[in-house]
Amino acid sequence: MSKLRVLFLCTGNACRSQMAEGWARHLKRHAIEAYSAGIETHGLNPRAVQVMAEAGVDISGHRSKQVGEFKDIAFDYVVTVCGHAHENCPFFAGNAKKIHVGFDDPPTLARDAKTEEEALAHYRRVRDEIRTFVEQLPAALQQPATPHSVKRQRSHEQIPQPSRRVAGRRKRRQGDGALAQALDGLPLEKGDARGI
Repeated sequence: MSKLRVLFLCTGNACRSQMAEGWARHLKRHAIEAYSAGIETHGLNPRAVQVMAEAGVDISGHRSKQVGEFKDIAFDYVVTVCGHAHENCPFFAGNAKKIHVGFDDPPTLARDAKTEEEALAHYRRVRDEIRTFVEQLPAALQQPATPHSVKRQRSHEQIPQPSRRVAGRRKRRQGDGALAQALDGLPLEKGDARGI
């Protein structure tokens, strides 16, 4: 069986999409041909490299890539992992299916950290959430989704109840199909800066 070609897309291809590509190559190389890119290129985030190495995944050889580099590749899925990339996702020729799974932006959250360890904690949490998502691939992309079939679990903290504003946004997303309903269990990303 041929591998699915999956592109993980974020704004600068510096952190979240790099983590997703790293996890997909590490965990799903038998089923997925993984790529990552950005709407722009911002360079590889060294803290992302560090926390992925802590988990046994080496992304130090990755580089920040602009999505235009892959214009000739026929992707099966394009997964946007930040809000800015989702809103500005370019047109892909062929039958690429676009899916949005937003994750918090570690660099933005780490700006107010008082110590390096506190900053890295944000990266580690998002790293683990992305791993949980990737572990469910490709089935989560290919099969009809149930309301809780795609859900990030935070092992060390409670997921807060959504505000009325967030709940309203999620309600509007329910019209987007089965996968949108599955993603309804995901907390929306916080601090989604345009810089990553």
